Amino acid sequence: MSTAIALDAAWIFAAFLVIIVLGATGLAIRRMLLDRGGGTVECGLRRPGASWRLGVAAYGAAELRWYDAVGVLLTPEEVLARRTLSVESRREAYPAEATLLGQGMVVMSCTAGEVPQTVDLAMREDALTGFLAWLESAPPGAYG
Repeated sequence: MSTAIALDAAWIFAAFLVIIVLGATGLAIRRMLLDRGGGTVECGLRRPGASWRLGVAAYGAAELRWYDAVGVLLTPEEVLARRTLSVESRREAYPAEATLLGQGMVVMSCTAGEVPQTVDLAMREDALTGFLAWLESAPPGAYG
């Protein structure tokens, strides 16, 4: 009887490991697919009254697409139009925020949308430099 229980436990453990490995492989493949187009950075996002969500931001010609870090879909969770996106302020992440976001993150308070709404973005200093360059480098007359 105890041999049968041990064998059942071994099969359950093996199945659990297979599920974990498949999940991790799926997340890795998803991240590679998101990164294949280039212009992606790790980025935290927070809407007013909500908590921080970790993810990946991808620069497009006319928009910033934000994808949740843990997800199965290749469609963005948030899309911020470049022509309506502006940085209102920036600061170092508070210690409580740094626990979730990671050390060295810079938090930007931004407005976006036709009806301006506030959104906070968090990224590392080098990614912030690239983000600001992308935001300011729109072709002349693109948003006339």
